[in-house]
Amino acid sequence: MTRPTCTRCRQVHTHCTAHNRAGRPCGQPPQPFQDVCHLHGGRSPRAVAAAENRRQQHEAAEVMRTLGRPVDTTPTEALLEEVKWTAGHVAWLRERVQELEQDQVVWGRTQEVEKGSGEFPGTDTTKAAAPNVWLDLYDRERKHLVQVCSAALKAGIEERRVRLAEQQGQLVALVIRQILEDLQLTPEQQQLVPTVVPARLRAIEGGAA
Repeated sequence: MTRPTCTRCRQVHTHCTAHNRAGRPCGQPPQPFQDVCHLHGGRSPRAVAAAENRRQQHEAAEVMRTLGRPVDTTPTEALLEEVKWTAGHVAWLRERVQELEQDQVVWGRTQEVEKGSGEFPGTDTTKAAAPNVWLDLYDRERKHLVQVCSAALKAGIEERRVRLAEQQGQLVALVIRQILEDLQLTPEQQQLVPTVVPARLRAIEGGAA
């Protein structure tokens, strides 16, 4: 993707989007899934977390490009399928959350930095109080389940209302037809039926609304 001209230095940043001390574009490569390098905040816990989120979204998008395909279905069937799958996800995630130790629920790793030099080389791990990833996924999936269930219920109610209205309309038409046959109208009166009957029905519907 082509980057726009920077409003500060009037140049296009081909690497890190920050600036060096001279005010020119930084020439350092950005951290993975970030716009800045390690010298300009790319290693901060917030930037690392945001980059990880972008990486996961990128991988999910790649999977969808590979697995996505059209499926013949109806809105009702799709909603019911989504309800079933989401309920299964919630049940599975609930088991994962129940397996967590108490201190794992709100305490987790936020950053890891490899140190190749210094007095104590190795891996520095930063931990902080934050919802466990399983708990976070569980809460999100529960909210999604409530949403799809609500949509499914609403769709079912609206569908039943439409069917009921159609049945009532058919019944009214049948009754009117039988009444007109019993009245044995003259040809002149029969010619007025297509005008008078719909007008009267519309008047009833308007009053009911």
